[in-house]
Amino acid sequence: MLDFKMTVPEQADERPEGVAADPDRTTDLVISGAGPAGLTAALYAARAGLSTVVLAGPSPGGQLSTTNHIENFPGFPQGIAGAELAQHFRRQAERFGAEIVQDSVTGSDFSNEHLTLRTGRRTFESRAVIIATGAAPRRLGVPGEDTFFGRGVSTCATCDGFFYRDKRVIVVGGGDSAIDEGLFLTKFARQIVVVHRRDELRAASIYQERAFANPKMTFVWDSMVEAIEGDETVDGVRVRNVKTGETSLIEADGVFIYVGTVPQTEPFVGQVELDERGYVVTDPRQRTDVPGVFAAGDVRNPRFRQVVVAAGEGAKAAMEADRFLQNLTRSPARDRAREESYERESVGTRSTDRL
Repeated sequence: MLDFKMTVPEQADERPEGVAADPDRTTDLVISGAGPAGLTAALYAARAGLSTVVLAGPSPGGQLSTTNHIENFPGFPQGIAGAELAQHFRRQAERFGAEIVQDSVTGSDFSNEHLTLRTGRRTFESRAVIIATGAAPRRLGVPGEDTFFGRGVSTCATCDGFFYRDKRVIVVGGGDSAIDEGLFLTKFARQIVVVHRRDELRAASIYQERAFANPKMTFVWDSMVEAIEGDETVDGVRVRNVKTGETSLIEADGVFIYVGTVPQTEPFVGQVELDERGYVVTDPRQRTDVPGVFAAGDVRNPRFRQVVVAAGEGAKAAMEADRFLQNLTRSPARDRAREESYERESVGTRSTDRL
């Protein structure tokens, strides 16, 4: 006698692409951030056989995705668009099994055996975490800045300076980054106009000496940018003198902004050690003060801000996470011994790379 049974298919999973099917689970490694550091860490971790989830955040690819053209990343002799390079990073990590989730970390708890990252909709638990959320350039918040960002407004002379050959360029800021990047731009631009809100620079004296000695560099003191103006391209910036209140238009073909960066560490406040500026503090092996929690890229390294540096740190962090997980044991006595050894190795060596 034949036994006929009707199989009712399960309801289709309606979750959006990239969302974990079972987010409330414990995995080997969760990476917060999907810039060069986070995606390189994902590649190394997944290739090492670790179950790896990447919480990509609001801007997968990080600052790389907003850069028009990258000419100094090895392996691309003709250069490559930033967004395209970011896609290469992502596809390579996914090839080895890393799971990319389009969600942003809003909170964390590293006080328990399982490390917890929370998003707006779900909770992820893991045995190790890599913080790679980056540091966003501080923006001016003036009209025209968003309109022309990536096509006349930039925060990276190393990335975009070549496109301003024989142009007139404005650099906003007076610190080390502003002057150093301004000096770099003199290789290409015919004139650099530094707009600074004070009557003297904050940059190190060696940078100041070089800047004042460079005939291509001029200075507009005691002034703040109030708007970036133009039609299809940047025509100039409108500035206001903070002492007299007078406004004027400075003509220019491009604007480079260096008024600081903002590390994206708010979800980790109180969970890992941060320096006075909010950057994650690590030892030379990318380890934070919490066993099993690592950090890589601009979130801990405000000095270099280069794709190749962030990628290298991501690889290091993943290798250290793999090593940590291999040595992980359930024995409380060994756990205590490991943590004590970790503290002895780390004490006095954790730092952020400073300007």
